[in-house]
Amino acid sequence: MTSVDEPARTGARTRDAARTQAEILDVATREFARAGYDGARVDEIAAQTRTTKRMIYYYFGGKEQLFTAVLERAYGVIREAEQELDVDHLDPVAAIRRLAELTFDHHERHPDFIRLVSIENIHDAAHIASSEMLASIGSPALDVIRRILEEGQRTGLFRADVDAVDLHAMISSFCFFRVANRHTFGALFGRDLVAPEQRDHYRAMLGDMVIAYLTAERSAV
Repeated sequence: MTSVDEPARTGARTRDAARTQAEILDVATREFARAGYDGARVDEIAAQTRTTKRMIYYYFGGKEQLFTAVLERAYGVIREAEQELDVDHLDPVAAIRRLAELTFDHHERHPDFIRLVSIENIHDAAHIASSEMLASIGSPALDVIRRILEEGQRTGLFRADVDAVDLHAMISSFCFFRVANRHTFGALFGRDLVAPEQRDHYRAMLGDMVIAYLTAERSAV
């Protein structure tokens, strides 16, 4: 006979498991971002949590699967923000600027994401390729960009030959470079790209660059 308290205990165990997994992912994110995939150690991750190496393997299966889970969560954060972005009430120029600012703000707030993506590129995106979740997650930003481009082109504000993926790459590359290359750029040129006093300047610069590209006349090749 099932005790009336059994559903409550089951719910508590589920919540405890979810909290434990979240804690593992928090620590693993920091450790992989700090030491890279090859340098990170599951023993060290376990030592920084309230669980054991055995439980990490129980929940995630191994180091490779743990790193994949870290990537899935990291990409999930930016994809969720993109899905929540509401620009339908804005004109195309303001809308594409707002989308660029979203990427700018996210990458600045999540330097570990930048490191994780850099590490995954070193490994030829092998973990992303093996993840069903990441293979299907796509990018809501691309759908938003396509809608904005269509409206801007329909009204004659934007040139007609712009590709949404190209524009996405343009926005992402500026935002990524600013965080990923902060230290090397600073050492070479004496300028901190993420200095607080320069933030508004670079945020506006990104939007201006995107708008200039979208409104420029196509030069003959």
